[in-house]
Amino acid sequence: AAETLEHAKTPLLYRTHDEPSKEKLKNLRDFLETLDLKLAAGTGLKPEAFTRILARAKTLPVPELVNEVILRAQAQAEYTPGNIGHFGLALRRYCHFTSPIRRYADLMVHRALIGAFSLGAGGSADEIDMAKAGEHISATERRAAAAERDALDRFTASYLAEKIGAEFPARVNGVTRFGLFVTLNETGADGLIPISTLPDDFYD
Repeated sequence: AAETLEHAKTPLLYRTHDEPSKEKLKNLRDFLETLDLKLAAGTGLKPEAFTRILARAKTLPVPELVNEVILRAQAQAEYTPGNIGHFGLALRRYCHFTSPIRRYADLMVHRALIGAFSLGAGGSADEIDMAKAGEHISATERRAAAAERDALDRFTASYLAEKIGAEFPARVNGVTRFGLFVTLNETGADGLIPISTLPDDFYD
C-alpha cells in the first residue's frame, strides 16, 4: 500500500519505527552479557540481530525476560508523513492498511488509495494536514495503550486484594538500588519488592 501510494505521488501516513537509541542499546547489551548473549556493537545494527538473540534465548530459563528487555529497548512506532522506514519489520516503507474499521490511520490509507485511483467517492485526502493527523493518531494510540494497562492493573489488583499473604511463583525482571521488580507467573501482575523488606544481607 505504501509503495503504491508513493508511485501515485499521493500523501500518506507511514507507520515508522526508528532504530533503538544508543543508550537503550548499551543497557540491553549490559543485560544480555549477564546471560552470555552478545549483541553486535557498532553501526549498522539490523533487526535480524534481535531475532538471533531471541532464538538463542529459547534455550535459557528466562526467554520471556529476554523478550521483554528487547521490547523495552525498541523505539516507539508512530504515524508520520515523513518516512524513516520501519526498523522492527526491516521495511523501507510501511503503512497500516488492514483495519480501517478500527484504526483511523488505516482508513486514511484506504481513502488515499480510493482517491489516487478514482475508485469511488470519499477518497480525497488533499485537505488533511498529514503531520497534525499523524501526531494526533500517535497520541491517541499511546493513550489507548495506557488505558488498557490501567484497566489490567485495576482488575489484577482487585483479584489479588483477596489473596494478601499468599505466595506465588514469580521472576525478577528488574533490579535497582531500592529493590526488585518482579512479575507473578500466574497473573502477570508486577510490582516492587523494596530492598528494606528483604532479609538483612549483602546483595550484588
